[in-house]
Amino acid sequence: MGRNKKPYLENILVESTAAEGNGLAHVDGKVLFIRAGIPGDVVDVQVNKVRSGYSQGYIARMITPSPHRLAPFCAHFGDCGGCTWQTLPYPMQIAFKQQQVVDQLTRIGHLEIPEVSPILGSVKTDHYRNKLEYTFSNRRWLLAGEDWSQLSDEDRLGLGFHVSGFFDKVLDIRECHLQREPSNAIRLFIKQYAIEHGLSFYDLRENQGFLRTMVVRTTSTGENMLVLCFGGQAQGDEARPAREALLEAVKNRFPEITSFYYVINPKGNDNFSDLPCTLYCGAEAVYEQMEDLRFKIGPKSFYQTNSEQAYRLYSVVRDFVREGIDENGPKPVIYDLYTGTGTIALFLSALARKVVGIEYVPEAIEDAKVNARENGITNTAFFAGDMKDVLQADFIAENGQPDIVVLDPPRAGIHPSVANVLLACAPKRMVYVSCNPATQARDLAVFADKYDILHVQPVDMFPHTVHVENVVSLVRR
Repeated sequence: MGRNKKPYLENILVESTAAEGNGLAHVDGKVLFIRAGIPGDVVDVQVNKVRSGYSQGYIARMITPSPHRLAPFCAHFGDCGGCTWQTLPYPMQIAFKQQQVVDQLTRIGHLEIPEVSPILGSVKTDHYRNKLEYTFSNRRWLLAGEDWSQLSDEDRLGLGFHVSGFFDKVLDIRECHLQREPSNAIRLFIKQYAIEHGLSFYDLRENQGFLRTMVVRTTSTGENMLVLCFGGQAQGDEARPAREALLEAVKNRFPEITSFYYVINPKGNDNFSDLPCTLYCGAEAVYEQMEDLRFKIGPKSFYQTNSEQAYRLYSVVRDFVREGIDENGPKPVIYDLYTGTGTIALFLSALARKVVGIEYVPEAIEDAKVNARENGITNTAFFAGDMKDVLQADFIAENGQPDIVVLDPPRAGIHPSVANVLLACAPKRMVYVSCNPATQARDLAVFADKYDILHVQPVDMFPHTVHVENVVSLVRR
């Protein structure tokens, strides 16, 4: 037994990978989840959680590394909560993700599914993200062997990612391999400038400080957007000189920033979707290109964070929608629910008589309207509001009965009332895009009595993580 009186298990073989990316083993007939375990590892495990049906622990000693185990490519591996599968070869990653989709649809949803199509792996496995969010902290996460009392004030500061499970802890990042430059260079410059000029990093417990968060967007067209978020301490006339000096320094150092915004956020949370974003310099937006379509992305816009895989994902959706259209009949009315900036809606517009898009974020809907106008698309209509409030019988009566519905909800899935409305209006086809196959399985079970599943197509948007996107095509019986 360890000091914490939890079991210490010796000579454990990691058999497989579990849904959350942990290693999976069995001890005395019970499931054991092992953090950072790779199939084939033989390890000693310190258990830190015991439940009736399973236990969970971490590797206390590596006895024999798996023959599959790779050296991590990032210096922050093990401390940063992202890219947890760096040590697992990419072909194994996507094989496990494919099995995860199968397991969740059949075990959670108890669904009858056809053979799942081979997962579409990511073209890039590093520098694939077009957006990263960083947080300033005056009390960064301590690395192994560090003593807080021995650190200088400067060394206690951090600018990086939140540590999993701790709202007030931020890991200082020297180099992230997820986004192309100038992402790292911008972050490091701002941190050093702030230190040299005495600008305070945010105190996440006391909710105060000068510098709070920053968002970097990089597009496949070569454009770059920076949104620098200040805390409440940066508002007012007294703080203006320091604030504007920083903005000017960043502008001069990085002329490749094509769109530069700042936000002042005195609220209790980091979300600035309800706050005004001030354009400091450059264009009001950056753009992504898909085929002959251009998509406007503002400081609050949602856009899939892996641009190349987004194109493949939307192509799958288009193929599934096209399959449900009678070439000799009238063009369908398509509803695109959770439309974001209208990417899927505009991608499908050539197939439809009309596309109706609904999205919660008003700014995203404004971008969708601009995207339609700039692309010369006239058969779309976009509406902002909570899906469960907007998608009602009177809305459908006014905008047309949907022949085909595309859903791309957040991780939580769809609200039960939305499912009820869809069952009532009974579109001939539905295409459900999900970043969480578990909630997707739950939602699909609601439609199982009236719809058959035709296709299941997983798409990997996030290499080296456990996350997987999945597209399911349904037809009404």
